[in-house]
Amino acid sequence: MEHGRDETHEERLDRKWADLLQELRVMQTGTQLLAGFLLTLPFQEVFRDDLERYQHGVYLALVVIALVTTLLVTTPIAIHRRISGQHVKERLVDNAQRTLRAVLTCIGLMVALLSFFVFDVVVGPVAGAVTAVVLAAVAALLLVVVPARLADE
Repeated sequence: MEHGRDETHEERLDRKWADLLQELRVMQTGTQLLAGFLLTLPFQEVFRDDLERYQHGVYLALVVIALVTTLLVTTPIAIHRRISGQHVKERLVDNAQRTLRAVLTCIGLMVALLSFFVFDVVVGPVAGAVTAVVLAAVAALLLVVVPARLADE
């Protein structure tokens, strides 16, 4: 199979690992900022007093998704630290690619749920639901459909 590069299998794995690390860095920053922002909200008096019970549930789901995403984004690094030097980079790269798919799924969920939460609080539950469905569709298009189409070309 032609890869378009003159590189050994090991060089290819090193390049893929470096690419994955860069992608993780980009996702990690946004995820950590969002998680940090979400974690400050309960300490605002207005936030605690003005939310409906189900909105508290939506908020807590958002916090859990943001924190799981933060953990997922760091998982390949933890694995790399544990198996470094064992000559299993192919397993590391394969696992990191699967982990990144999970991260992208969580990011899509966060975008949809966060849009629901904000629009629900500011405008109402119908606007929240409509916005969440639209943004979930946009996330699926941009994070799943577009990459799949490009891979097939």
